[in-house]
Amino acid sequence: MSKNDIIVGIDVGSSNVRTVITQVFEGEEKPRVIGVGVSESAGIRKGVIVDLEEAVKAINSSVEKAEANSGRAVERAIISLGGNHISSQSSKGVIAVGRADGEVTEDDVSRVINAAQAISVPSNKEIVHIIPESYSLDDQKDIKDPLGMNGVRLEVEAMIIEGSTPFIKNLVKCVEQASIAVEDFVLAPLAAAKATLTKRQKELGVVLIDIGGGTTSIAVYEENDLLYTSVLPVGGSHITNDIAIGLRTSIDVAEKVKLEYGNALPKEINKKEDINLAELDQNEEGIVSRYHVAEIIEARLEEIFIMVNKELRAIGKDRLLPAGAVLVGGTAKLPGVIDLAKEVLGLPAQTGFPVPLGGLVDKVDDPSFVTSVGLVIWGLENASVSLKNTLRLKNNLVKNIIPGNMGGTVDNVKKIFKKFLP
Repeated sequence: MSKNDIIVGIDVGSSNVRTVITQVFEGEEKPRVIGVGVSESAGIRKGVIVDLEEAVKAINSSVEKAEANSGRAVERAIISLGGNHISSQSSKGVIAVGRADGEVTEDDVSRVINAAQAISVPSNKEIVHIIPESYSLDDQKDIKDPLGMNGVRLEVEAMIIEGSTPFIKNLVKCVEQASIAVEDFVLAPLAAAKATLTKRQKELGVVLIDIGGGTTSIAVYEENDLLYTSVLPVGGSHITNDIAIGLRTSIDVAEKVKLEYGNALPKEINKKEDINLAELDQNEEGIVSRYHVAEIIEARLEEIFIMVNKELRAIGKDRLLPAGAVLVGGTAKLPGVIDLAKEVLGLPAQTGFPVPLGGLVDKVDDPSFVTSVGLVIWGLENASVSLKNTLRLKNNLVKNIIPGNMGGTVDNVKKIFKKFLP
């Protein structure tokens, strides 16, 4: 089996680093998950590296666990990119169709996307993604794929997603020091959406809300286009901190309280129900009210959803997304969080799970794994050299980025994924 049949996704989060290794087997309908590794994050805060050495150890630990599962060594991987340094803007590219007969070729599409990225970018920023949203060919607008059509003037409306160059360089350095080459970067909420949202949800209008440890990421889709993405500087770890302060206990005990007794709806908790902290940690003592814990959780989650709703209002989509909200990330598993999201956002809401793969599926069938699974799916769908990496190599912003060249497996992978992806 070729090394190129192995696709690895590493989700470098503020709470955990999750590594998923998949392999494509000839004759099988779905790629097979062959290795999974999870380690507690260190040196990472709000999606960015704050301690290089600790972050390298966390990445190494996660990768080594996945390697032990799979029996395969990880040489390169697709990495998630998060943090509130991410920003986006709209752009337009315009070109003349190259062929004399006016037929749009792949070269034309590449050139018009290149034209769209010719924008003013601050010196400390670089382009992470160029996402075509719609094309126009002469007077015909809202074309999804102009390839093979005929015309003279080709235009593209695109979303340009940018990230801080120093933050990206630090992340590259961490991964490389873990002896892994960066094959590609994918914005975390886009990877999560890739693994979770169906085509119908994206067409109707949906917001994906990824409540991570240090940040909450959102991605808004409508008519199958990405409308908006944002990263908010509040996440699940803030809930843990609030509990620790409210109960006057350690962070570790507060996390156990959240996971074992947490609920986002105080009205569902009996006010007489208590939690004995000594049962969670022998060094702790005291009895606390479970109702009080639920009040603390509700207050912070309500703040997060109000911030999300403010972002939706800014783009004119608050309470106007028929497919509602899809919640992912570890915090999405808290009891009551879906009902609270419905109440605050005024939208239908549900918990998101990754699209089912083969192999060790039970290990990744969890809202906290949607980003790492999405990274793998992204890699399989984009097995040719990405425009982003080409641009980055040309600009010499980041060294040793290896383009995702999957050789002869590309066509097979595309056929496989058409069978089971929404």
